[in-house]
Amino acid sequence: MAVALSAPADPSSAAAGEADLVPWLRSVSEALANVNSGGCSVADLNRLVSDCIAAFRDDLRIRNDPRFLKLWIIYLDTCEDFESVVKEMDDSMSWPNDPLFYELYALFLEARGQLHEAVKVYQMGIARHAGGARLQKAQAAFLDRLSHIIATASPKADNGDQKKLGETYVNPWSNYTMNDLLEKIRSQLMKYDGYYLSPKAYSGKVALSSRNLSRNKVIEIGRKKYQIKGCAGQGGFAQVFKAHVDSNPDEVVALKIQKPGFPWEFHMYRQLDLRIVDSLRHAFGFAYRMHVYADCSILICDYLSHGTLQDAINSYLVNGKTMEEVLCIYYTIEMLRMLETLHAVGIIHGDFKADNLLIRYARDDLSINGFVDHSGPWSAQGLCLVDWGRGIDLHLFPDNTIFKGDCRTSGFRCVEMQEDKPWRYQVDIYGLCVVVHMMLHGSYMEIEKRISSDGSYLYQPKSTFKRYWNVDLWKNMFTKLLNMGPGNHDMTLLRSVRQSFEDYMSSNKQLIQKLKELLVRQRSSLCSA
Repeated sequence: MAVALSAPADPSSAAAGEADLVPWLRSVSEALANVNSGGCSVADLNRLVSDCIAAFRDDLRIRNDPRFLKLWIIYLDTCEDFESVVKEMDDSMSWPNDPLFYELYALFLEARGQLHEAVKVYQMGIARHAGGARLQKAQAAFLDRLSHIIATASPKADNGDQKKLGETYVNPWSNYTMNDLLEKIRSQLMKYDGYYLSPKAYSGKVALSSRNLSRNKVIEIGRKKYQIKGCAGQGGFAQVFKAHVDSNPDEVVALKIQKPGFPWEFHMYRQLDLRIVDSLRHAFGFAYRMHVYADCSILICDYLSHGTLQDAINSYLVNGKTMEEVLCIYYTIEMLRMLETLHAVGIIHGDFKADNLLIRYARDDLSINGFVDHSGPWSAQGLCLVDWGRGIDLHLFPDNTIFKGDCRTSGFRCVEMQEDKPWRYQVDIYGLCVVVHMMLHGSYMEIEKRISSDGSYLYQPKSTFKRYWNVDLWKNMFTKLLNMGPGNHDMTLLRSVRQSFEDYMSSNKQLIQKLKELLVRQRSSLCSA
């Protein structure tokens, strides 16, 4: 929420009312700064701007001042029923011929994710011959951004599904569905602690690109300064940087910069805060705040310095080896517990893979006894699931909604996606199976249909198990998890598979002792970021 209240282009046009308006402008500017820093509520700002508009709306000396228009846009930004505000502006003000009205309002809608409405605003202004070439240029820039959004929308998949919420099958990642969902949670987003929305593009001194964000560069976001210490990850839609807050090396965060802006991930993080119990919350990543601009979004979240599960797998592969079975069992238990927890509260991750699983280490020494009940230092040891941009909030869909859509992530397309069938929890569970296969075999999983004893078909990995592994455990896991039905998920399935692994580990204390040694060795061998 950053609207500059600068002087008008023609100061003489508002000179008569200048003395009356300036104190209000100062008060609103201060309130804006306080909202961005957390010292003032949006409701307080709304009341202040509302009082200012009421004082001057009939004053002919001021009502055409561009700064007064910006006050209306701020008011629009802080109201839930903004349609009625726009109608009031359009009916009573003389701005319909001013291109600034359409530019600011369209930018505001774009920042909220209401792209179809933004298109209509530009079309309305051009139809009214407002601003001529200036507004057409602004529209062209918007259409360029819109083309980029359509071509590279996050989440990645959009198979053209145009089904509305509530129909039998929904593609949760299509542009149509995501726009519906973002509109549905718009007012909720505004109330989230740490969520800051601006209708303007990011205007910091340092451009938000990998070329400009070199080591030790400082960028300012929401009156805080972040010193870049390196790139922690990069994908097709976002970059993640390690940064020190206000140059304090003891306060380290991750900055996820995404273009175009995508507030959905912040919604998922806040839903995790609300639904996951404190004792398990540390396994799913934390987000402190999100700043959404017209051209990008910046997510500020926890930084874990010990690498990903993919890094751990690769550390074995470079030496021509694969991860020891007892370590594979441990991480399999951790992942099963994660999905139990998530699915029980109506959340699907949607992009479950080793790159999105950060490794956590306990500060204190691990004990053999604490492993069984996941207590003591063992509760702080394990994995942390991050990257929630493709998360699915089942609470926003009708009960028992079944999905149909392709994640288009090579190696992680569940059986149902491969066969164009509906799915629900399978997207996460198949991802878990792929990660387990990578730990055991060092390669992505390929599956095949095999005839079972009763004549039915079962999906199984093509790779064979080594004879010195606990083959029954692994066969049981893959058979159960790869052959789920498309309907309701049996919440006891993941638990029963997890308990089979836990029972095996707790049956022999030497296995837990070996696991402790492997974790210590792994921590010392993997370089911290």
